[in-house]
Amino acid sequence: MKKLTIEDVAKKAGVSKSTVSQFLNKRFKYMSEATKNRIAEVIDELNYQPNGLARSLKQNRTHMVGIIVANIDYSLSIQCIRAIENELQRHGIQVIICNSDENADKENTYVETLVARQVDGLIIFPAGDQPAPYTRLIEAEYPLVFMDRLVDGITTQSLLLDNEMAVKTAIRELTGHGHEAIAILSLPLGVHAITPRKERMSGYKKAMEEAGLPLLGSYMRSVSREDIASAMDELLQLPEPPTALLAANDLVLGEILKYANRNAIAIPGQLSVIGIDDAEFARIYNPDITTIRQPAYEMGMQAAKIMLSLINDADSAMPITYRFPPSLQQGESVQPPVKPE
Repeated sequence: MKKLTIEDVAKKAGVSKSTVSQFLNKRFKYMSEATKNRIAEVIDELNYQPNGLARSLKQNRTHMVGIIVANIDYSLSIQCIRAIENELQRHGIQVIICNSDENADKENTYVETLVARQVDGLIIFPAGDQPAPYTRLIEAEYPLVFMDRLVDGITTQSLLLDNEMAVKTAIRELTGHGHEAIAILSLPLGVHAITPRKERMSGYKKAMEEAGLPLLGSYMRSVSREDIASAMDELLQLPEPPTALLAANDLVLGEILKYANRNAIAIPGQLSVIGIDDAEFARIYNPDITTIRQPAYEMGMQAAKIMLSLINDADSAMPITYRFPPSLQQGESVQPPVKPE
């Protein structure tokens, strides 16, 4: 059986080959609805399968985008990926998802691999803090979008939460219930703190100062996930333990809730808790945990739209850092502190 060609489709539809090509590549700007519908009907009638490989070579496009996440365990990562994939697939672009495990070397390997596979662009949740690997991409005018994090010395399209506002919203909720002894627990800041951890700790300090509350080093903890239980022991054994605790992300919140269950810590009876990131498990915990939501799905959708714009016209957009507003998701994990008898 003769293999169908674009010429066969054009002839039966009564249009030119270039018009069919524009249809296949979703360039409908100067195409009437009647023409679009006619071509679609013919393609369906003939069961025509376009040669994707040949089209990619001709256009120097692969219709694939690489997504490199720093940690796929984060609820933010999962929701962003889902949104990015949904939006790009609507435009005929597939995604390749890689998890760097917060390892800059692993991320660099993925970047090299994906570029070698000629993906049309990269959406990266940066794990590295050195600008050189990203500078090479920018100098090559490679479509590049950063999610959740910034890298010093790199200017590209970047999308992330207004982290300081997220913490201020949480502190405002806690002080509104009468709390003054408020602690924050974060994953390690390290020498080169990743953007959300750095900005959330900075936001905590500013919010406490604005509330007229003392900044106590003993109330500010940044430890590994494995050491969160020990940090909780130390916080609760202080001469004046905190009455409220802010979990700087969903992984920290999960460990705090496990600790509370193991040690019969009543939330909010003994300790009021708020988590940043609207983790699904926060809704099913008893009581429902108050969280500060970042609009992860919306962030992913915007990242995909920016990537499409960069792919179609690399010179169309100036590098912009988009900050998304947080929102308070009211739960039942905050109440006024119990006053000592």
